[in-house]
Amino acid sequence: MKTFISDISKKEFPVQELASGHIIIHPLLDLVQTEFPGFTEQSSMSISELNHFRQQYIENYLISETGQLTDLEKNVIDKIKDQSTISDKVDEEQAGLTVGQRLADKIALFGGSWKFIIFFLSFILVWILVNLVWLTKKGFDPFPFILLNLILSCIAAMQAPVIMMSQNRQEEKDRQRSRNDYMINLKSELEIRMLHEKIDHLVIHQQKELMEVQKMQIDMLNEIMAKTNGKNNVRCY
Repeated sequence: MKTFISDISKKEFPVQELASGHIIIHPLLDLVQTEFPGFTEQSSMSISELNHFRQQYIENYLISETGQLTDLEKNVIDKIKDQSTISDKVDEEQAGLTVGQRLADKIALFGGSWKFIIFFLSFILVWILVNLVWLTKKGFDPFPFILLNLILSCIAAMQAPVIMMSQNRQEEKDRQRSRNDYMINLKSELEIRMLHEKIDHLVIHQQKELMEVQKMQIDMLNEIMAKTNGKNNVRCY
């Protein structure tokens, strides 16, 4: 297997990993030359080393756009380096809820449904009928139903903070989803940018190979024409 020596790390790599300096775009080449001044268009490096400088170029691009890298942007760059996804973290966060958070969600879900309204209206109606009709004057909670008012007040006092807990957690979930959406969109944009650079690298590399093939074909045609002309000159004599 053919190999070459990288001018960056001085290590040996397969020739399939070869990236010549003349096929690297100028902004990226300038970045390489800031760390390795001796690197020129005639020098070479490996694709993995080139990807390292591409990621560094992306970091510099984000810093120039935003002034400094946020934790989200650093996380996105780390995901690109690790070649991992961001969307898989959403299910993990959902699975990490505490018992109190799950209970608050269920209470808020039941308290905001027609089942709760129908159940509560039925409970109040049965309470009133029991004290007014069936037990007549011996009702344990005669009119104006002070005990019922106390129960309703306690339920309202306990239900309100539980619903607020669920709403606060839902707002935090929405903020986390917005952060995840931003990170996913940023990661997609940066990967598309890197993909364009890789395609440019492949196109330039293929153009170089095609030019070499065409040069060889032209040389072969010239040799054939020279031989043909030589035979014609011999025949003339």
